[in-house]
Amino acid sequence: MPPPSHPDATEVEERGLLEQLSALRGLVPYVLPPGDLNAKVRTVIAITLVVISQFILVGAPFFLGNAQDAVADSVGRGDAFVQVGLFIAFFILGYGGLRVLSTLFSEAREYVFAPVAQQAQRKIATETFAHLHRLSLRYHLAKRTGGLSRIIERGVRAIDFLFRFLLFNIGPTLLQLVIAGAAFAVAYNGWFALIAIVVVVAYVAFTVMTTEWRLKFRREMNRRDTESWARAVDSLLNYETVKYFDAERREVERYDTAMEAYARAAIRSRTSLATVNIGQSLLMNAGIVASMVLAANFILGGEMSTGDMLTITLVLNQLYRPLNILGFAYREIKQALTDLERMFQLLEEPPEVTDAAHAVPVDDMRGRIEFDHVDFHYESDREILRGISFTVEPGQTVAVVGPTGAGKSTLSRILYRFYDIAGGAVRIDGRDIRDITQASLRASIGMVPQDTVLFNDTIGYNIAYARPDADRTEIEQAARDAQIHDFIAALPQGYDTLVGERGLKLSGGEKQRVAIARTLLKDPAILILDEATSALDSATETDIQAALGVASEGRTTLVVAHRLSTIQNADQILVMDQGRIVERGTHAQLLARGGLYAELWSRQDAAVDA
Repeated sequence: MPPPSHPDATEVEERGLLEQLSALRGLVPYVLPPGDLNAKVRTVIAITLVVISQFILVGAPFFLGNAQDAVADSVGRGDAFVQVGLFIAFFILGYGGLRVLSTLFSEAREYVFAPVAQQAQRKIATETFAHLHRLSLRYHLAKRTGGLSRIIERGVRAIDFLFRFLLFNIGPTLLQLVIAGAAFAVAYNGWFALIAIVVVVAYVAFTVMTTEWRLKFRREMNRRDTESWARAVDSLLNYETVKYFDAERREVERYDTAMEAYARAAIRSRTSLATVNIGQSLLMNAGIVASMVLAANFILGGEMSTGDMLTITLVLNQLYRPLNILGFAYREIKQALTDLERMFQLLEEPPEVTDAAHAVPVDDMRGRIEFDHVDFHYESDREILRGISFTVEPGQTVAVVGPTGAGKSTLSRILYRFYDIAGGAVRIDGRDIRDITQASLRASIGMVPQDTVLFNDTIGYNIAYARPDADRTEIEQAARDAQIHDFIAALPQGYDTLVGERGLKLSGGEKQRVAIARTLLKDPAILILDEATSALDSATETDIQAALGVASEGRTTLVVAHRLSTIQNADQILVMDQGRIVERGTHAQLLARGGLYAELWSRQDAAVDA
């Protein structure tokens, strides 16, 4: 059955901001890991520095206001020029010093908190990446690699954004409002505090409403962005196929169509910003004008000074300045929370195949394989294997043949436990593979697939992928056994030659031989060859078959074959059709029987003669 579904990005974004903020709870174990005192101390210090900086920031304008009053008083009294200058300088320098000190305290938290934030991002990204590898093959076949990589990229970027804006921008601005309101009420009049609070609340409400209106454009942009990236990655991963069908122009047109849709959504999103900016400017300036009018009235009544008016204006400007980006911040915070939730959803996606609680590691497998009345289906209404039963004794070679779609390659996927079966049992050395840990099971099986994909690294790295601790001598011996050492040695950079994306710099036969060398280096108890020589010419195939014959000695070998000429010497041949084993026996026995195998043999023999 398919993996359980989760809400997509659109459904997540429809949730309210308060609901989305609950996703931040998931960050707590990463920001404040249990037992990590260093992270906790750094977080507390960073928050303390931010709080202190806001008190200093609100207090600084009071120094400048007092400086202006000192100038007015001194001029009126005719005080000595030097005394007045020193007095004024004290307040002006005090204002400047406090501003600098506020900046120092505010930015000092970067030195303190940056390691905590980066550690959290690294841990959650690594955990998500590891979890993706734990998810089933079925899940990955149903998803686009480009889309998954974007979810991780956006999720990690969201963590950084949320730290910077929630902890060190929006949070400090709200704290500054509280401090400023209290300072106004104590030093001047409660009306100033009320004006500041009402304007901020109205500003926030207006921004939230208009930003919610604009979010539909952002959601469309997000969908189009994901689609264009997924299309680009999918096209580049299938570079060879594009070339086969001379489809470069078609791929460019498909990508351009996706980018055109993205551009339309982006234009609507950005042009609608003008409405938000106009409304925000009106509210902000109305608050400042109202405060100045009220201050002027008090000045005329002798209750306040011009220095007080300057102080109030500076505090309000400082308070309103961070609000300029509130629309952007609100939208981006919602998007960041959405991206964070999507990444957490990946972490919550349950693996289809898991180790049982009683599963044990096995490191001394002899390699006896037994399929006992195995039933399997990818979808509930599409049965693939029906009552499959066969046994492979240690050291034997069993080949599986049959028409396309008969279920041959599914056997190897089941043996690797990429999928769990619907009925029956699969055993190795008499033990059900569900009772063996996946890691030890797969460590004992070597696979040479039909379609070999290599990492974009060196040839040596790709061979040594089976055993990273192998030395150069062992790597070269595996290459010799796979009949590719001489080719590698003749290259200018030898084993340090880069193979390119998906190994595109190598021919099909060369890639196949690298895969064979990699599996030989692994030295598994069980060897699976899934059309392992299908990409090779006849002469090379003969050499590889000899190498594989040596490699198969002492190992249980399961061969999924299309070329029947390569499995004539198998100890047993299983003939599959429509998910069942319809014939079994040696090559000679099956030819003598005159059934499906004999028919397949006759067709291939006729094709060779032609």
